[in-house]
Amino acid sequence: MGMQRLEIQLPESVYRQLARIAEETAQSIEALAAQSVMSNLPPSADDASPELRAELLRMQVLETEDLLRIAQAKTESVHHERQAELLEKNEDGLLTQAERQELAQLRQVCDQLMLRKAYAWSVLRWRGQRVPKLQELSIPQ
Repeated sequence: MGMQRLEIQLPESVYRQLARIAEETAQSIEALAAQSVMSNLPPSADDASPELRAELLRMQVLETEDLLRIAQAKTESVHHERQAELLEKNEDGLLTQAERQELAQLRQVCDQLMLRKAYAWSVLRWRGQRVPKLQELSIPQ
């Protein structure tokens, strides 16, 4: 990985904190600053499909309320019920080819929803918002 040089100005208190941690951990201030920047960058959308990637990148400029709406979105109950029905039928080996395709499409819809939700929570966290613990989220049983 190539390196680029970037000069930034930090508040004195931040610089002192970096210097103290660098000294205590025998690391350079530069390494700590780079580590801090890398761990606090917005989430990457590089692995998403091109159409989903564009949508995820647009999330980085959405208002907090819009991101929360996405993060708290739920699968439509009709899709959830149909997927459960197809999965149960699949366990018995009774799916038709059309039902297999329908199940695959429902899985893709659910997967994309989960990716959008996770990305929205990541952007919210990046902006300093509190992300709830798993136990605090309402999860359908």
